[in-house]
Amino acid sequence: MAVNSIDSSAGDAVFAAVDLGATSGRVITGRVGPGRLELAEAHRFANTPVRLPDGLRWDVLALYQGMLDGLRAAGRSGPVASIGVDTWAVDYGLLDGDGALLGLPFHYRDTRNIGAAKRLPEGCGVRELYAVGGLQHLPFNTVFQLLAHRATAQWGAARTMLLMPDLLVHWLTGSVGAEITNASTTGLFDARSGGWSDALIGRLGLERALFPPLREPGAPAGTLLPHVAECTGLPGGTPVTTVASHDTASAVVAVPAVEADFAYISCGTWSLAGLELDAPVLSEESRAANFTNERGVDGTVRYLRNIMGMWLLEECRRMWDRAGVPLGLAGLLADASASEPFAAVIDPDDASFLMPGDMPARIDAYLLRTGQEPPRSPGGYVRCVLESLALAHRRTLRAAAELAVRAPARIHLVGGGSRNELLCQWTADASGLPVTAGPAEATALGNILIQARAHGLVDDLTGVRRLVARTQELRHYEPRGNGRDWDRAEARLGLRHNHVAAGTEGRGA
Repeated sequence: MAVNSIDSSAGDAVFAAVDLGATSGRVITGRVGPGRLELAEAHRFANTPVRLPDGLRWDVLALYQGMLDGLRAAGRSGPVASIGVDTWAVDYGLLDGDGALLGLPFHYRDTRNIGAAKRLPEGCGVRELYAVGGLQHLPFNTVFQLLAHRATAQWGAARTMLLMPDLLVHWLTGSVGAEITNASTTGLFDARSGGWSDALIGRLGLERALFPPLREPGAPAGTLLPHVAECTGLPGGTPVTTVASHDTASAVVAVPAVEADFAYISCGTWSLAGLELDAPVLSEESRAANFTNERGVDGTVRYLRNIMGMWLLEECRRMWDRAGVPLGLAGLLADASASEPFAAVIDPDDASFLMPGDMPARIDAYLLRTGQEPPRSPGGYVRCVLESLALAHRRTLRAAAELAVRAPARIHLVGGGSRNELLCQWTADASGLPVTAGPAEATALGNILIQARAHGLVDDLTGVRRLVARTQELRHYEPRGNGRDWDRAEARLGLRHNHVAAGTEGRGA
């Protein structure tokens, strides 16, 4: 997978990005030099959760083996200067006093998280949590998962909590730490001070010793352990560099913005839509609107909302495949383009869409209870999903701009969703703002560029983004039509039901 055809002379450094998403993992190599930025896929592997009697778990051992296989393949492309690891947020592993993993990590879509916020102690409700962490209220936030985990026998043996990328870095190097962009998604991180909130951890009855020292992107994380070097064929001294280990944080690094005021949407399994700010927004209005304040690189704040993204479409396709009707994405998008506009719209953040299952049936149920007629063809479902996502992008970015008192002039849509021309165009149409789509591999690019910057090959964040803009393939979409059709479609979502992101769950709401 060559992202672009840039001269990769022998003097360019090779960096390996381990990039794990909710459905697949891969190891990407990157060559960075003056005016040069080239990616190639070394190895790809599945990320298939395992449903055990006690819940839905990540098969982290299979992911670790896939990572080792990928690093071996990366080494065949040339000397590896550094390795960086990014994954999704919020999920974690617990280690005992000997450093052994206490069971496979739980999946954030596990049902144990439903209602976990009700375990908050008296006087420590969602308002208090937001005042400290500024985090969007989601049922799978790490803080709620830990409160649920505390009721298990494993808890008594736990001595260290490592978020998923930190766990993998620990297995590569033996070092223990918590990368700051991912730590900020736990609900136990102080958005103002930039450190763990000892006071909140204590009020929740959690052990402070569970939470390891924080690391900034670009800091060294150690070198490969001898047995890892043997498994991968890489030199034992190969450094592992701390990157923006929350995949969205890495993706935002690679937003090719040359303007000062921009909005971004990192679109994959989730759509994460928001603004890059210099300081958190912790107002009651921000909490009520359910916006999150997560750390970015260089002290920036990712002010955004999580929106159920391409998960909706992929779950529909999975059900059609299971029913023996496999449908290619290109054909589905062509059918969606030809389907009736705005025939049905949904709120992607409805709680009924969170868990794995029969997504077309859930869409039908939502539409029926909101007085709409379900689609009659797969193309109709796809159009419903994509138009509804475009509406969610629109209302989220408009709310973010109002709450942060910012007026973005352009939307940068990065990640796998940037390849979906219908979604990009409809996001431009719905928002009334031009959309620049790409790069699709923003997360891997951000991972690699943080490593390259730590090695002195690129300058500040502005220079990083200019390099992405110069070297990556981008597409531009201008708004079309008038916004009244989108206004009318939005008005049909006036009744909102049982949201995943409802800010009223738990004590003190």
